[in-house]
Amino acid sequence: MNPLTIERLRYRWPHGSSALERCSFSIPGPGLWMLVGGNGSGKSTLLRLIAGLLKAESGHIASPVRSALVFQNPDHQLLLPSCGSELAFHLPGGMTLDSAVIDQALGQVGLTGMADRPIHSLSGGQKQRLAIASALLSGAQLLLLDEPTALLDPDSQQSVLQLIRQLTPPLTALWVTHRLEELEQCDAALQLERGVAGSWQSGTELRRQLERQGLPGSAAGR
Repeated sequence: MNPLTIERLRYRWPHGSSALERCSFSIPGPGLWMLVGGNGSGKSTLLRLIAGLLKAESGHIASPVRSALVFQNPDHQLLLPSCGSELAFHLPGGMTLDSAVIDQALGQVGLTGMADRPIHSLSGGQKQRLAIASALLSGAQLLLLDEPTALLDPDSQQSVLQLIRQLTPPLTALWVTHRLEELEQCDAALQLERGVAGSWQSGTELRRQLERQGLPGSAAGR
């Protein structure tokens, strides 16, 4: 079964403008899949619909696995004072709090030994890694990443991208990006335009196509 199937999804904002219009696509299997599109194309709205933060006007979302949304700005997502307490907050119900579990989750994202580290002392890239660890610890198998490198420096950008690349498969990641160079790292990518999804194609080919349209690297979606 596909990790995610979207069928004719439609969403309009309260003032009447359309964010998504008959949007349909499926993720074929585990891996890193990217969405790219201009401002107002519906990228972030789509992720929020999949995560259940918004309700579609019509259409259908089907996913057999738990999903978790990772925000563009981790400061809007991380709630507690330390890395360990943040992860403990995301433990699934019924799971016993165990320092070994916390340590393992931190090690999975390259934050080994940081359980007691105050979150305010982390770099932007480390905060984003912690947000990803929280999503994984919650049991998510489908990560919804809303431009997770938009606020990061180039080194942190590559670090987060490589982390997700290492996790997929077995996990599935749907990654919204405005950085055309990131398309080189995905299993496939599609363009969202005026709320309608295109077809999956290689990230390299989609990047070339967008650059032929006059969009320089790191410009799509700005």
